[in-house]
Amino acid sequence: MALTNVKASLEITKGATVTDPIPLDASSTNSFNDEDTHLLGPFPTEEEWATLPRVAGRIPWQAWTVAAVEFVERFSYYGTSAVFVNFIQKPLPPGSKTGAGFLKKPGSGALDMGQRASTGLTMFNQFWSYITPLGGAWLADEYWGRYKTIQLSNVLAVVGHIILIMSAIPAVIVKPNVSIAIFAIGLVVMGLGTGGFKSNISPLIAEQYKDQKAYVRVKKNGSKEIVDPATTTARIYIYFYFLINCGSICGSIAMVYSEHFVGFWLSYTLPTICYLLCPIILITMKKHYKLTPPTGSVMGKAFKLIRLGVKKSPKKNTFKDDGFWDRIKPTAFNQRGESAPAWMTFDDAWVDEVKRGILACKVFLWYPLYWLAYNQMTNNLVSQANTMNLGSTPNDIVAKLNPIFIVILIPLMDFFIYPGLRKMGVQLSPIKKITAGFALSSFAMVSACVIQHYIYTMSPCGNQINKLSKTRKDCSADISVWVQAFPYGLIGMSEILASITKLEYAYTKAPNNMKSTIQAVALSTSAVSAALGQAFVSLSEDPLLVWNYGSVAVVAMCGGIGFYLTFRSADKHEDAMNNMKESTHVGGRKVGDAENVDQHSIRDEKNEKGAFN
Repeated sequence: MALTNVKASLEITKGATVTDPIPLDASSTNSFNDEDTHLLGPFPTEEEWATLPRVAGRIPWQAWTVAAVEFVERFSYYGTSAVFVNFIQKPLPPGSKTGAGFLKKPGSGALDMGQRASTGLTMFNQFWSYITPLGGAWLADEYWGRYKTIQLSNVLAVVGHIILIMSAIPAVIVKPNVSIAIFAIGLVVMGLGTGGFKSNISPLIAEQYKDQKAYVRVKKNGSKEIVDPATTTARIYIYFYFLINCGSICGSIAMVYSEHFVGFWLSYTLPTICYLLCPIILITMKKHYKLTPPTGSVMGKAFKLIRLGVKKSPKKNTFKDDGFWDRIKPTAFNQRGESAPAWMTFDDAWVDEVKRGILACKVFLWYPLYWLAYNQMTNNLVSQANTMNLGSTPNDIVAKLNPIFIVILIPLMDFFIYPGLRKMGVQLSPIKKITAGFALSSFAMVSACVIQHYIYTMSPCGNQINKLSKTRKDCSADISVWVQAFPYGLIGMSEILASITKLEYAYTKAPNNMKSTIQAVALSTSAVSAALGQAFVSLSEDPLLVWNYGSVAVVAMCGGIGFYLTFRSADKHEDAMNNMKESTHVGGRKVGDAENVDQHSIRDEKNEKGAFN
């Protein structure tokens, strides 16, 4: 079956639909390299795109090792941060020099700064850890490459973990002013390491799957299916997120019990030791990875390109300028008889890639409203659990219901729900997934709001629980803490739809030489949300907690509605965007030893194709 010659340019706002010809350069092939032209099947026709089921290719074993690194890093990060609320909010138990409360009232604690301070500091940690990826991405795409940036970030993260240990050793924890100062320094340093790691580990795992076009595969029974790189990327990120939450469960549960029975110093020490596995795994596996080299001045050119488009646009509102991107393509300058700027060393296809990446960034602009609901898990919901009937359960262990739900639901979604929907002809597009994620996060906050209302109603201290609890009075409401399964479960389901899709969207829509940068923009929405969350800190206190959860629920719902109304038309262009012509522009640096051609993956793909023939 011959490849279809079609126009290479892509109109996102008014161009290709799922039934339009997919933009593909006639000179491109479906193989990983020139020697393997027999490896893959033909590129799908228009009719095949519209009618055949789409399946994921095999996930390379190299990607699983990257996921293992993420598991260890998240074990350390979530294990450490799981005890932050109690460390900051609650006082040292009487006579304790470690903070361990042995599951007795008033529980484990250290600094006695109250719920508002704990919410503010955990929000700062969220902000800092997700704004620093912008710097890490810039260093990776422009100078160091992803691998080197991750390894240097690992060093910073370990140093930050060690500083946190120092804030919790018995000689320091009894001096709250000294302890909080050291703790704050540890947060800053660890956040720098987290930022450089997070912005680069996500693109690293996806790029282990070969950069190829979709192809038609004939199964043994004669039926056809499309092996779709976008579907494969989605599946890679589903299991990437699966291991993130496995790390969260293991790290958090272990460190919470360490906090309650030994002390906070152990809760900070064990994650530090485990984190050392990250650089070890990466060093061992480096020769097997496909690594993309840094590309020099690409990000600067992207900004110059956008600025040039604004300058040449005849409309004040450039968002309504349909010719914005076509006007600044290199060929457009030639057609007008104008000289292109000296820095315009790229081709038309790279302009289309930047255009696609900008669309992704517009999608991410709505995410801060989603993260407002998600962030309640790291502070206020943990504090809420402390005002309920805990039995023998630590208040900060209940939050682990969230990753447990995710770990259970991901295989169900991958093996049953998503394939079932595809068989029914339902394509659950990224925009629809994200919209559903917003709605579920809103419902989670409604359930938290209802729970808080009944806590105030049934507590002997009314709506002044945290204030009167400091007098050692038992103000707990006789409500089982396990009703928090509703908000934690709903947020977990929303993450599978919204958060995983964000990772997938950032990778598939970014220019090939700006993967880390677009991923960092996606991550930075959590930082923006943390900054917005500071506006809600004044509500993170009795008697205003019902208003806190209710307000966040309204914001999330309005955000979901606004998001869908803005981007509902983008769904019909999804296939065109994922299969557009790739640019040959790599930037100002030469490809060197940083790039490994993954011959192991080529053999895996041959074996996979052979199994279906």
